[in-house]
Amino acid sequence: MGKLAPDDLKGVLRCIRGSRDVLVPPLPGFDCGVHRLGKERCVVVATDPCINVPMEHFGWLLLHYSASDVSVFGASPQFCTINLLGAPRTRPRVFKEAMRQVCAAARGLRTTIITGHTGTYDGIDTLLGVCTAYGFLPIRDLITPAGARPGDLILCTKPMGLEVLTNMAIRRKRLATKLFGAARVRYLARRIRMQSCVREARMLVGSKAVSAMHDVTEGGLVAALGEMANASNVGFVFNYKKLYLLSELKKLVDHFRLSREQLLSMSSTGTLLAAISPRHEDRILNMLAASGVHPQVVGAFTKDRKRIVRCDGRETSFPADFDDPYAMIVGADS
Repeated sequence: MGKLAPDDLKGVLRCIRGSRDVLVPPLPGFDCGVHRLGKERCVVVATDPCINVPMEHFGWLLLHYSASDVSVFGASPQFCTINLLGAPRTRPRVFKEAMRQVCAAARGLRTTIITGHTGTYDGIDTLLGVCTAYGFLPIRDLITPAGARPGDLILCTKPMGLEVLTNMAIRRKRLATKLFGAARVRYLARRIRMQSCVREARMLVGSKAVSAMHDVTEGGLVAALGEMANASNVGFVFNYKKLYLLSELKKLVDHFRLSREQLLSMSSTGTLLAAISPRHEDRILNMLAASGVHPQVVGAFTKDRKRIVRCDGRETSFPADFDDPYAMIVGADS
């Protein structure tokens, strides 16, 4: 379930022909591609699927998954394409409702839908959406996961595991209520639209103090932080105690007996990692806090390529591989 292992993905991508006009080709850890538009401008392109999410949020999430990726590279998602694919029994009203939601989300982001495809096919048993979003910007303003510099602080914009908690509150309501209580389940279910980092990415781009960004999706911090370090040829020191963990996540860890490595690997779509200048730390933290998120500086990038976790006065190696418990928690039967 989910992304291919890095080595398998490299094998899939090996046959792609390169071009001097491509600034960012298909690469593991890079959620966008970028190509030139003349000498000074470029277009950032991201594509993502959407499946097995609550129908009342399907269209919003479909657009925001790709829009978030484009925003993380420093661009605004100005245009998009939408594919809606369903099983042969899918009624037209299902497609209409999904597209109505996409159109509402597009108005909110000022994104224009330019083309797409809608149809039903054997072999598909639930609604599947695919969105490709893209935006334009000067090449000099492009931000990629490869831009982190030694001395940059590691900023994390939202609580870890919020995606798991919100989706569990909706899809496994009985267990979530047992663990968290009915009031908190209702609260968490309403947070599903925190699974976007468009707003925070735009604010960080505007700050002119960010050198790299990566959204924390499948594989959690282990994947995202590891991919940033790989791309940037840096190491890091990660302060575990600085990580913002909701009390519900701690209960989830106890119930499923999750290891620290699994917690750090937990898919957290909507959470954003950024490499920021230490000179602007207070300004950025205050700016993000005023917008309603809970930013934390959780470490720093280093010239030494070692990857260290600090916790309770001890230093250990940061996990090299992720063990994302999302499917076990959210996808299991109640």
